[in-house]
Amino acid sequence: MTTTDPVLVSVRNHTGVLELNRPKALNSLNPDMIDIIRRSLEEWAEDDNIEQVLIHSASEKAFCAGGDVRHAREGIAEGKLEDVDAFFASEYLTNGDIAEFPKPYIAVIDGVVMGGGLGISLHGSHRVVTERAFASMPEMNIGYVTDVGVAYAAQRMVGTRGVASPGLAKFWGISGYRMYAADMLWTGVATHVVKDAAELIEAAIDRGIDAALADLALPAPKEPAPLEQVAKDLEETFALPTWEEIFAELETRPQIAGEVKRLMAGACPAAIIAANELFEAEAKVDDIREALLLELKLGMHMYRRPDFSEGVRAVLVDKTQDAKFDPATTQEVDPEEFRTILNA
Repeated sequence: MTTTDPVLVSVRNHTGVLELNRPKALNSLNPDMIDIIRRSLEEWAEDDNIEQVLIHSASEKAFCAGGDVRHAREGIAEGKLEDVDAFFASEYLTNGDIAEFPKPYIAVIDGVVMGGGLGISLHGSHRVVTERAFASMPEMNIGYVTDVGVAYAAQRMVGTRGVASPGLAKFWGISGYRMYAADMLWTGVATHVVKDAAELIEAAIDRGIDAALADLALPAPKEPAPLEQVAKDLEETFALPTWEEIFAELETRPQIAGEVKRLMAGACPAAIIAANELFEAEAKVDDIREALLLELKLGMHMYRRPDFSEGVRAVLVDKTQDAKFDPATTQEVDPEEFRTILNA
């Protein structure tokens, strides 16, 4: 490994350390990064010298801003769909490996974590965030769906609230809402909050994660998290099974309707419908691998639709935010297109 590798791998005091190292790309995950992470986990799972794994970022701005979907778009344009399929399949396998990793897996999140970044953090045993961290799933804006196992995990997390909320999870996963530390701790996206990421990393490597958190974890905020204040309306709305019902219910709840519509103003209509169907399907599965298989099947369909390349162009390539999606409204989208795939 050299200092220019996209993931720096080391072993320090019985800790396997993965340092994400594509700062200019905000650590967007490319095939090489997924391969390095997966091979390291396979090795460390069987190594008795490794007591825990810690993943963090070399960037001050981001833990990981997602998967490198620009790379995927280029592959689609060049007719290399097999390579794109292989990338997503490998990413989802890695998400499952993290969920099933037999030792403490600690993600230290400072700055932005979105999309694929949640796939390499959310499934670990410890998700330690700073007060500068925020988490979001903005996939709908690029014509894609809530993937990397988030639709499965978020519906089952309890956080400091003490109870899981599939409706609240669906709201977060589809709307692109940004959770900061208080929301992340309350919902369970984060397990702990610390003041300084570097201090926590060194302490965890030196003394182990439990001893480090005993010293450095901040107490839960006394004031309600932002989501807590509107949770009842969001849960009762987004727990409805179809987007048609959710949309109609929003019209009766002005206290949340305006913000939800603002958050989703740039979202792809077909992706909204597809993601809602994915959440409903993943609520019924028994394990993370089954959920990831659903995502792989639906994802392969989604990035073959023109909306995906158009969305990536508008949001990440040209950055003009002017995507022209087809269909243009959710009312024109037939959910059976996605149910057929998920039920196959």
